[in-house]
Amino acid sequence: MSKAPLAPYPALRPRRLRQADWIRRLVRETTLQPSDLIWSLVVHDGAQARIPVASMPDVDRLSVAEAAKAAVQARALGIPAIAVFPYIDGEKKDARGSMASDPDGLIARAVKAMKNAAPEVGIMCDVALDPFTDHGHDGLLENGRILNDPTIERLVEQGLMQARAGADILAPSDMMDGRVGALRAALEGAGLQDVMIMAYAAKYASAFYGPYREAIGSAKALHGDKRSYQMDPANTDEALREVALDIAEGADMVMVKPGMPYLDIVRRVVEAFSMPTFAYQVSGEYAMLMAAGRNGWLDEERAILEALTAFKRAGCAGVITYFAPRAAKLLGA
Repeated sequence: MSKAPLAPYPALRPRRLRQADWIRRLVRETTLQPSDLIWSLVVHDGAQARIPVASMPDVDRLSVAEAAKAAVQARALGIPAIAVFPYIDGEKKDARGSMASDPDGLIARAVKAMKNAAPEVGIMCDVALDPFTDHGHDGLLENGRILNDPTIERLVEQGLMQARAGADILAPSDMMDGRVGALRAALEGAGLQDVMIMAYAAKYASAFYGPYREAIGSAKALHGDKRSYQMDPANTDEALREVALDIAEGADMVMVKPGMPYLDIVRRVVEAFSMPTFAYQVSGEYAMLMAAGRNGWLDEERAILEALTAFKRAGCAGVITYFAPRAAKLLGA
């Protein structure tokens, strides 16, 4: 960007452009709208409409019927898409995550109900085995080691089921090598070429996922950690390699996860690839903001919108967030 020469003070007074709300709005560089938000929500298979998640105030696990109502609410609020994640009862889990590809399972029924209720709202499904495995990992395990290629076979089965149920976007979050290409080839082969892929291209082995694991019921199941497949938080160049690979394999959009602690990665990805790039404001980020707000340490509503604006300022096309309905209401106020 070319830089115009700056006049010295007092000819130039930057505060002139900050003196009133109308001029601040007129010269604002970054805007946040409901259309920038993807609502992250968790569904469960029981009769109870809502089950609170203790570590995430105001976030509930929703029944399938409530998820359908959420899709209608998203449409009314101008939220374009919902990312849906499952809570699976422990007795239904096994080492292979068999329920992940069940065409009559929770995710399939939730997707169908949401699309029937509000077909204009996009539905994004997580492609990963960790909510369904009794060991809590995203892939198949053998003697404590994640098996990359056999895991991809299971992910393809899972992704095809989700697409056939009506999912608009598949979002592989497992970080197995080669899974985007395998999913794209499978979708093409099945005549599902219009289904999009948003790759969790740079997903870090982060401490900020804890509340989410409670929400989906994998926290107590997880044996060990995920550092052999999720990225080292110290790395940035590696993120660019991962993004490049996923784009080459057929990703339509890419994602950086977590969000705010990795805005430098978002900026590098946007500048390097000019691809639609999203960030996930993860459960730990949500929980921190809510805890500080509830304790009176932050102005909760201002902090929510400021944090979401930071993603847009960094270059994000959109943000996956548990705050979506609340933020949309604040933006429309």
